[in-house]
Amino acid sequence: MAFETVGSPTLWLLFGAFITAMLVLDLRVFHRRAHAVTSREAATWSAVWIALALAFNGLVWWHWGAEHAEAFFTGYVIEKALSVDNLFVFYAIFTAFQVPAAYQHRLLFWGVLGAIVLRLAMVLGGAALLHTFHAVVYVFGAVLVASGVKMLRRHQGAPHPERSRAFRLLRRIVPTTRGEHGSRLFAREDGVLKATPLFSVLLLVETTDVVFAVDSILAILAITDDPFIVFTSNIFAVLGLRSLYFLLANMAERFFYLQPGLALVLVFVGVKLAISEWVKIPVLVSLGTVVALLVGSVLASWVRTRRAARRHDDFPSGTAHPSGV
Repeated sequence: MAFETVGSPTLWLLFGAFITAMLVLDLRVFHRRAHAVTSREAATWSAVWIALALAFNGLVWWHWGAEHAEAFFTGYVIEKALSVDNLFVFYAIFTAFQVPAAYQHRLLFWGVLGAIVLRLAMVLGGAALLHTFHAVVYVFGAVLVASGVKMLRRHQGAPHPERSRAFRLLRRIVPTTRGEHGSRLFAREDGVLKATPLFSVLLLVETTDVVFAVDSILAILAITDDPFIVFTSNIFAVLGLRSLYFLLANMAERFFYLQPGLALVLVFVGVKLAISEWVKIPVLVSLGTVVALLVGSVLASWVRTRRAARRHDDFPSGTAHPSGV
């Protein structure tokens, strides 16, 4: 199936080579030894990945025009925002299984590698469906709206990944060692090669990412059906996922209204996709709506956190609140 895309085979290969080079540089040079990532290191790498994404966005603007550049940036913002919700789940997984901080970056590295392969297949498959069966836009739109509504109704309580059916099924299928083996994913026990508990955590991270990938890929396909723009915007956001994790993991409780904001983004892009046959919403309008929803949810969360802190200062522990609470 031939796609209408700005990306020639040469550009796809060059982008793949760039991603491979950056991942090798990351793993073999900057993170050769397992260590706990500091906030300063995470902030530096986050800035690097954001700068690279913006530079690539500038190239898209210069070579293919404003419309493709706006689509890239909108897709990047959507994936980056949805990744935040994903990061909080990763944080819950690492906390539940007591993964040492020194091993978390290595796990996320392999998780990102799997996410790149998965997203390539999903982007090409989704674009093929859109080009072959145009009516599938209604299905994709319905999936996004349903996901958004489900997210709106989801409770804010802490998840328990160790109790999930996926993890229990995983432990039954994959022979796992009884002891810990550092950062290794496989080890020999009683003469048999088995997966370590760390490998089980990695598979759980990958399984979780599948769920989030469906929403994010469909959301970007609602903005543009060009596979190259969809894939590159998604991957640039994913590559900065690890650094963002170490910056935001300990701030999960502060983003109280982020989940409803993300849910409304999914509902918006789902409706946009479903009505695209009759109403064409400009990419710039889509970008403005997405940014407004995300910024609004973050500001609302900040206001709520400040008010809670103020109430705590006014009525410290052991002091009765006037309402009796």
